[in-house]
Amino acid sequence: MENLNNYIEHTLLKQDAKESDLLKLFAEAKENHFYGVCVNPCYVKLAKENLKDSEVKIVTVIGFPLGANTTDVKVFETKKAIEDGADEIDMVINVTKLKDREKDFIVNEINSIKRACSGHNLKVIIETDLLTKEDIVYACQCAISGGADFVKTSTGFVKGGVGAKAEDVELMFNTVKDSGLSVKASGGIRDKQTALDMINAGASRLGTSSGVKIVN
Repeated sequence: MENLNNYIEHTLLKQDAKESDLLKLFAEAKENHFYGVCVNPCYVKLAKENLKDSEVKIVTVIGFPLGANTTDVKVFETKKAIEDGADEIDMVINVTKLKDREKDFIVNEINSIKRACSGHNLKVIIETDLLTKEDIVYACQCAISGGADFVKTSTGFVKGGVGAKAEDVELMFNTVKDSGLSVKASGGIRDKQTALDMINAGASRLGTSSGVKIVN
């Protein structure tokens, strides 16, 4: 498949990343014409400064990685990230509320964060490593009801987790396709074949730290 770079959100969310690592990420994203970069909120301004003369989008994460912040905190984080220059927001769902089937809470939280996005794309990270197939469908339905733009597989931070699996991506895609939402596969995508498997399963975005390796 050509144009794999158009799917890739070149990602660096490591706790111990240095500024030099981020500058390298930005340079690689520009050089390879990736769709975007995905960085922690405190680096959105740095990304904006370094990517201002490119078409590379800036994606950041909210409520990361546990999703257990209060809704008010997530909304504040979102507004600040947009103000700092983020183009897209990837929020982590509250997995406990999901498991307990507190639909009103989940839908209201997604909707509140979507409103704070001021028209920018919102992706809902559902953390598939922690979910049953039934949970995955339920989470996708909540994302639809909340007005999200994407559902996303994983944070990549679950200990012992696999991350994105093609079967989960396919299930997510089939659940949301008629509602106009898209799917982002993230976590464990480290080679071209895995990337292609995710796209063939229905993903239209890939979150990976191995973007350069995948396209080359």
